[in-house]
Amino acid sequence: MPYISPLLTNIAEATKKAAFMLDRDFAELEQLQNSVNSIKNFVMNSYAKIEQNLKTELARIRPDIPIYTPSNKVVGASYFAVSPIEGLINFAHGNADFAVSVALVENNKIVCGIIYNPARDEMFFAAAGKGAFKEGARNHERLRVSSVKELSSALVVSTSGFEDDCAKLSDIHRRVLQKTGNLRISGCVALDLAYLAGGKYDALISLNNHICSIAAGMLVLKEAGGSVRALKPKDIRLEDVKEIFDSGDLIASNFNLNTKIFDIFK
Repeated sequence: MPYISPLLTNIAEATKKAAFMLDRDFAELEQLQNSVNSIKNFVMNSYAKIEQNLKTELARIRPDIPIYTPSNKVVGASYFAVSPIEGLINFAHGNADFAVSVALVENNKIVCGIIYNPARDEMFFAAAGKGAFKEGARNHERLRVSSVKELSSALVVSTSGFEDDCAKLSDIHRRVLQKTGNLRISGCVALDLAYLAGGKYDALISLNNHICSIAAGMLVLKEAGGSVRALKPKDIRLEDVKEIFDSGDLIASNFNLNTKIFDIFK
């Protein structure tokens, strides 16, 4: 199919191959003894293994592109932005809301992105200018954002990094609840962006995100007709990827709620 380039196909296959052992490890979590240290060591080992697997597989596809992970920063405008286990706390607690997130960024532009949840065997993918899709057994499902027009009917999801200001986050949640009355906190921003792209959520507010956590999801959402911007953009009319990466704070929504969700924070 024309929207799946050889490059995107190769990245998707590499992601699945690298994540194969992650599904097995997730299933084994329930078999561990009730020991915090045992679980912590097991989870860290799982993270290290999939990180190395992803580096190996992606290097075979584009050996000229460095691999950027939360533990391995790179210099330059072109790289693979990789989150080996996005939603790590969920994974450690046996919660299936986690994913592997891989994006190819070239010259500060997101070229393609993959979000894969091995626990549910869900894959979301997009290539710039080609639309966003969810993998299907026979036919891939085109992703489109919801058509909700009013904040009072909107379902908003929120996530936050570990080091964020609790007072700031509480104020944001208070403002959202006053306008919508419907707020969810999932703990996996990559999946949040994918589900927003598929219409399961209507808007998202997320703080203190790492580039590797949001790059793939930002493209998937954009290609599904959504909007994503910095929480406090210099110019609300522009979607500045670098500005979002630098701040780590983003706000996203379907097209209809684009302006209304920003008005909450005026």
